Amino acid sequence: MTKRKPELHVTTNLNDIFEPLPQLMTVEKALGIVLRQMQAAGLRERTIDDYDRHVTHFAKVTGVKLLRELNANHIYDWLSSMNVSNQTKLTRLKCIKAFLSRCFDAGWLESKFWTNIRIKVDTPVKEGVADREITVLLSMLDLNKFVELRDATAVLVMYQTGLRVGTVAKLRHKHVKLIEQLLQVDGSLIKNHDSLYLPFDDVLKRFLTVLMEQNDKMRAARNLQGDYLFMTINGGSIFSTPTNNILTKRLKMYSKMYGLKNLNPHAIRRGFAKNLLRKGANIALISKALGHSNIEVTTRYLHLDKEEVAESLRKFL
Repeated sequence: MTKRKPELHVTTNLNDIFEPLPQLMTVEKALGIVLRQMQAAGLRERTIDDYDRHVTHFAKVTGVKLLRELNANHIYDWLSSMNVSNQTKLTRLKCIKAFLSRCFDAGWLESKFWTNIRIKVDTPVKEGVADREITVLLSMLDLNKFVELRDATAVLVMYQTGLRVGTVAKLRHKHVKLIEQLLQVDGSLIKNHDSLYLPFDDVLKRFLTVLMEQNDKMRAARNLQGDYLFMTINGGSIFSTPTNNILTKRLKMYSKMYGLKNLNPHAIRRGFAKNLLRKGANIALISKALGHSNIEVTTRYLHLDKEEVAESLRKFL
């Protein structure tokens, strides 16, 4: 008796395999593809969520289904529908522009009709931390206490290297080259995935030497595993999640305790950048040291006020 061949059931949705023609690409379909690309590229979950939320809201407000039906008026209508500050509108507009740019690069849109859409925002100048604030903090901390030694060393690392607090929290003993007085940070810890070699001075060398010795003693005494440079008293990371950042919380505590209004990771990183600029470093060098993707980001980051610009220009007269 001849065996009957089993029937084949195709359960895969062909729309999930083949992209529709550019003129038939929907906003919803494009968003799904872009989100998967972002996930594959390892972008932050928060960034991906922002794309999803704002593009979905944009599509709902405008009622547009096909990408190629979009035009500048749809963006203006969407912005007008919001009862929020111009700063919030600007943030959301940047997200939509980034999404549309990805669609253009993929060939789903024929023009960049959103390029000239602007929102005017009066942005206050953001100050970097000053030497005095770092000096005051270090003078107030009790370096005989492990936690305060750890915090002081972390602050100095950020101030002398410009590393983000998230990167600092992931540093391990292997990244510190005491003899060369150099931090060798591999790309896996950097936002743009480029490795960095960052020098440090004799003061920070002494802090790092003592901290690493204390780390080793604590691990041996408590039978702790791991080799985090900045660890908790239990040997764990001080930065387990973006919303549970021990170092940021402690800086906020120190700021209130000692009246240091400008003591936070962003201000410390900006202080590093402005120090380089004052000492004559060019924008390209500062951009590389900060691990920025391009110089435009660095220019916005420095956020110079009018007096600083005038003083810098005076040097070239």
